Amino acid sequence: MTITTLGDPRFDSPLRQTVRDDLRVPATLVRDPAAPVAADDGFELAGPRAKLFFDPATVRAGIVTCGGLCPGINNVIRSLFLELHHAYGVPEILGFRDGYRGLDPARGRPPLRLTGDHVDKIHTEGGTMLGTSRGPVDTALAVDHLIALGVNMLFTIGGDGTQRGGHDLFQEARRRGHPLAVVGIPKTVDNDVAFVTRTFGYLTAVEQAAHMLTCAHTEAHSVRNGVSIVKLMGRDAGFITVGATLASQDVNFCLIPEVPFRLDGPGGLLAALKKRVLDRNHALIAVAEGAGQELLAGSSGKDASGNAKLKDIGPFLRERIEAFFKAEQIESTVRYIDPSYLVRSVPADAEDAILCDQFARHAAHAAMAGKTGLVIGQLHDEFVHVPIELLATQRKRVDPESPIWRSVLSATGQPARFE
Repeated sequence: MTITTLGDPRFDSPLRQTVRDDLRVPATLVRDPAAPVAADDGFELAGPRAKLFFDPATVRAGIVTCGGLCPGINNVIRSLFLELHHAYGVPEILGFRDGYRGLDPARGRPPLRLTGDHVDKIHTEGGTMLGTSRGPVDTALAVDHLIALGVNMLFTIGGDGTQRGGHDLFQEARRRGHPLAVVGIPKTVDNDVAFVTRTFGYLTAVEQAAHMLTCAHTEAHSVRNGVSIVKLMGRDAGFITVGATLASQDVNFCLIPEVPFRLDGPGGLLAALKKRVLDRNHALIAVAEGAGQELLAGSSGKDASGNAKLKDIGPFLRERIEAFFKAEQIESTVRYIDPSYLVRSVPADAEDAILCDQFARHAAHAAMAGKTGLVIGQLHDEFVHVPIELLATQRKRVDPESPIWRSVLSATGQPARFE
C-alpha cells in the first residue's frame, strides 16, 4: 500500500484545501468500525497536498494515451491541462502522440505543446486528440527522450498494460536519478480494474450497448421465432454485458466470461433457447466477447499488448443456433449484431464526464506532490493512490454470487448455470 515519493516536499501549494498523507481509505468496508485503519491496511487518500515536491514554475508535464478507445479520454486530457495550467501555473504541458510510440523519437511524431485552444472543445468529441497505439516502447529510449525534453511528470492514460509500462518508465528514471513522477489514470470500458469502483467511460458504453439491445429486441420480436444475438465488449469481465442487460430489461440470455456454459444437453443453452422461442416466439441473447471461449478450440496467439486473441464467439453461436433449430425442424430467423467498437468511440455522458474530471485532477495533485509509480483508484466514493505493482496483481470480475448477477438472473429468467 506504500506510495513512492521522489523526495521531501519543499514548495507551498497554491491550493487552499489540502489533505494529509496519513489519511487512509480501507480496501474493504467489511471490518470492525471501531478498529483503526493501519498505514499498511488502507490506501492513501488522494487529493492536493499542502507541500509540493515540484516548483510549478519549472514543471514540464507530459500526457500519453494508450490502448483502445474509451469514452472520456479527451475529458481527462482537458482536465489535466486545466488543473496543471490554472490551479498550479505549470507553464508547459506536452501531449505525446500515438501512444507509447510517441515516446520514441525514431518511431513517433514530435509531441504537441498543448494550449487552451487545443483542449477547448475536445471534451465534446469521442476518441483521443493525441492518438493511441498498442504495444510497448523501449524503456531506455523513452526515458532518454523524456530527460532530453526536460519532462519531470508523465500521466499515463490506459489499461493494465499501459500502467505496467508506466511503472517500467518510473523505475528506469529512478535508476538514473531523474526525478520523474509517473501517475496513471485507469482507462477501460470493461470496468475490470481492481480498486476502482467504476472506470470512466463504462456507463457511457453501457448506455450505447443498451440502445443496441433495444434495436436487436425489435428485430427478434418482429419475425416469427426471431433470435437476436448481440456481442458486446468484455474480454475477461462481463460488466458491460451485465450493465446493458439490466438497463435494457429485454435480454433473455446473458452470457459472460465469468460463468461458463454448455450448449448441448437438457440443461444446456440450446434447450433453454428452444423452450423460450416455443413459449414466446422470440429471444434476445447478449454475449460478452470473452464468453464461451472454452467451447472454441485452438489459440489465436497474442495481440500487440500481449493479450490473448479471442476466438469469435458471436458467429459460432449463430451457426450452432441455426443448425440446432434446423435439426429440430423449428422455423426461425437468427440475426447476429456486433456493435463492439461503436459503444466505445462516442463522447462521454454527463456522469462519466464528471468522473473523468475527478480522476484527472487527483492525478495532477499526486504528481505535483512528487508521488510516483501509482494509479488513481476509487473506493467507497473516495479517490485513492494505488501502487502500480498492486494493481497489476489482480483484475476485477463479475462475481456469480453477487447481488448484481442475481439481478441479471431475475431480469432474464435464465438458470444460474447451463449445465
